[in-house]
Amino acid sequence: MLARKSIIPEEYVLARIAAENLRKPRIRDRPRKARFIAKNGACNLAHKNIREQGRFLQDIFTTLVDLKWRHTLVIFTMSFLCSWLLFAMMWWLVAFAHGDMDPSTENTSNSTKWTPCVTCVRSFTSAFLFSIEVQVTIGFGGRMMTEECPLAITVLILQNIVGLIINAVMLGCIFMKTAQAHRRAETLIFSRQAVIAVRNGKLCFMFRVGDLRKSMIISASVRIQVVRKTTTPEGEVIPIHQVDIPVDNPVESNNIFLVAPLIICHVIDKRSPLYDISASDLALQDLELIVILEGVVETTGITTQARTSYVAEEILWGHRFVPIVTEEEGVYAVDYSKFGNTVKVAAPRCSARELDEKPSILIQTLQKSELSHQNSLRKRNSMRRNNSIRRSNSMRRTNSSLIVPKVQFITPEGSQSASET
Repeated sequence: MLARKSIIPEEYVLARIAAENLRKPRIRDRPRKARFIAKNGACNLAHKNIREQGRFLQDIFTTLVDLKWRHTLVIFTMSFLCSWLLFAMMWWLVAFAHGDMDPSTENTSNSTKWTPCVTCVRSFTSAFLFSIEVQVTIGFGGRMMTEECPLAITVLILQNIVGLIINAVMLGCIFMKTAQAHRRAETLIFSRQAVIAVRNGKLCFMFRVGDLRKSMIISASVRIQVVRKTTTPEGEVIPIHQVDIPVDNPVESNNIFLVAPLIICHVIDKRSPLYDISASDLALQDLELIVILEGVVETTGITTQARTSYVAEEILWGHRFVPIVTEEEGVYAVDYSKFGNTVKVAAPRCSARELDEKPSILIQTLQKSELSHQNSLRKRNSMRRNNSIRRSNSMRRTNSSLIVPKVQFITPEGSQSASET
């Protein structure tokens, strides 16, 4: 081991160990909190130990609508098959009790002395086919009812009523599953990240929302809630404590006109839970901001709701969304490729409380940003001048290399003549 250790210099070993440590991913000291609302709006909540399962059967229609498609299709198919089989058994019993299954009556079935309850029902298969014809009102003409059996007429009426109920429930269930409100929310999009920047002299929490369809959302409103784990002065731990925060809207009502993507703004003031949070404290905060957009679908009149959430890692401090709405040939065009793009802007790193107590911080921040902007402009101008000077010098050199030198010729008489070649 000593011989091998002397082969590789100690400085190289230390450099290699340091490089390997740099390549290793850094492990978070604080475990990542589970989201209460996913980015697609799904609630990250699992219901366990529900003892009263019978409550779901009391609202059977909502239960059927909430089921998955494969379960709904199985129930849809089995409901019709079971009803056909049940009434096929009843028709077979009616025919058997009346004596229609007796082979001796087969030759006298067309005479005036013998009239069956249902013609051409000689087996369970024919009874099953007649049950399908009655419930779906096909009527091929081979099997038909007669006025011989009042019990068969009662079964016919009962099967028609049951068939109409099954059709109404199952078709209504299929329609509600295809026209659910959350389907419309698939085209309501939110920006992947939220930002905190200065707007009108105040720190604001902002995000962007848009609608991809041309059909509008009527009476659309936006609500923001902060979900965090809190402890009361009595020592009670509330794992999901919801706090509503106001949304800055120039209109008196909370409704928005979502004809184009909008930037929703929340002013961080004394009423805001973000009032005491600075840029350095934001990454350490265990909070989640839930955004809820509600409105009525213009085409169907159904109320829809779209949801998303932002955790501390998805909030950019000192950024602003780029504009995406432009006017082109008399039409307002929206570039959705820049929907979530942001740019850095000047913003104080302190909390909103410190900014209210010391308004000079904002002025100093803006002055520093203005000076940095001017310095960057000066550097760009100096670089452009240097580049132009270099280009002019290079052009002069190339031109000087192309100039033909003057050559003097001496004649035999001794006179000199200068000519250019």
